[in-house]
Amino acid sequence: MAIPKEGEKVQIHSYKHDGKIHRVWQETTVLKGTKNIIIGANERTLVIESDGRTWLTREPSIVYFHAEHWFNIICMLRDDGVYYYCNMSSPFVYDNKMVKYIDYDLDVKVFPDMSYNLLDEDEYEEHKELMKYPDVIDKILKRNVDKLTGWIKQRRGPFAPDFIDVWTSRYEFHKQLQARN
Repeated sequence: MAIPKEGEKVQIHSYKHDGKIHRVWQETTVLKGTKNIIIGANERTLVIESDGRTWLTREPSIVYFHAEHWFNIICMLRDDGVYYYCNMSSPFVYDNKMVKYIDYDLDVKVFPDMSYNLLDEDEYEEHKELMKYPDVIDKILKRNVDKLTGWIKQRRGPFAPDFIDVWTSRYEFHKQLQARN
């Protein structure tokens, strides 16, 4: 399996269970790449929706993908603190400079004080029926919502106190390197 190299630019491709593209982030800088984890960063990157609409992300973000967990985490660095947007998703695959995953609708929004809300339960139920999510996927996702909320409460992974400082510092280093080249 290919592994992205630190400093490499990759795209992020989000799909739906039926195989259709959902959303593409045009450019993310890899800060760490292993067979199990990809940590990246982007800022003011172009996002293309499935219907062709485009928009730019507003703030710098650190993104966290894991090959063994059914969620990914976007850490958005805002003036009033770090907000986290967590997608319940398939584990990522890395292929041809693209990080790919299936988005399963359920999201968890985490605020700087570590309070959180589960979002899009109605969308999940609608798509579960429409796209015929198997029962095994439903069970895996519900277990992973519990795992993710445990991480939030325990301040594990991207929710750990020093995670953001370590990876934003690394991102600044790469931005300076790119500015010199």
